[in-house]
Amino acid sequence: MPPTNEHAPASSKPPLGVGRDLTGRLLFLGTGTSVGVPVVGCGCDTCTSDDPRDSRTRTSVLLGLPGGHLLIDTSPDLRTQLLRERIGRIDAVLYTHDHVDHVYGLDDVRPLCFATGRAISMYCEERVEVRIRRAFDYAFSAAPPPGGGVPRIVFERISTVPFELLGTRIVPLRLRHGVFDVLGFRFGNVAYCTDTNGIPDETWPLLEGLDVLVLDCLRPSRHPTHLSVDEALAVAARSAAKKTFLIHMSHDVRHAAASATLPPGVEFAHDGLEIPLT
Repeated sequence: MPPTNEHAPASSKPPLGVGRDLTGRLLFLGTGTSVGVPVVGCGCDTCTSDDPRDSRTRTSVLLGLPGGHLLIDTSPDLRTQLLRERIGRIDAVLYTHDHVDHVYGLDDVRPLCFATGRAISMYCEERVEVRIRRAFDYAFSAAPPPGGGVPRIVFERISTVPFELLGTRIVPLRLRHGVFDVLGFRFGNVAYCTDTNGIPDETWPLLEGLDVLVLDCLRPSRHPTHLSVDEALAVAARSAAKKTFLIHMSHDVRHAAASATLPPGVEFAHDGLEIPLT
């Protein structure tokens, strides 16, 4: 029997095309690394596993905040993720950084813009906006070609200064991702920190008192831009979060076997997992 999602609500997903209301929930849309799992052309045990938790689309989450649905990052798998989870509404998008696996699904918000007739606000740092304007230049043309549907977006520049969005105070968290500066975010007592292998001294106080920490964890061995399993566990222990969910895993992590090695209070997330926003 396939594993059950013990964190999911009892109600079933609505029919395709009918949007779910995720108020008070955090939904893991994707939990995989930049190439996803299975990896194209790979026949390893994880890539050929029949455990659905070993199938990982590119990392992204959706939060049901009091004022609407907040999407963090637009992965290249966004369309698949939204259809799989019966998501029919996104009210704003928040970006961690500008790498392809976190940005290049942006065009998939077009049907949502068509349905509402409104633009979607994209909250990001300057570097992310520059990448989006370059990669999706057709969306910003003064004279789009006839019949050419484009995503309707409005940029909202952010920094490390806390701000209000969809009825929630959001605290940006400066993180290091190899040589890059990226952002994590704190929402109440939940923190989201993907794509990092370094937490600056000034960020550690912002990780105190957490109920939930969502944390990068690429593979068992060390990597120049991501936390390894042992490094992620050290961060989890220092933060003292009540619960830590590990994300952005490669095919070097086989869910069942790797989960058996984790300490209490830490677990690997998987696509489709839902948890309460505390």
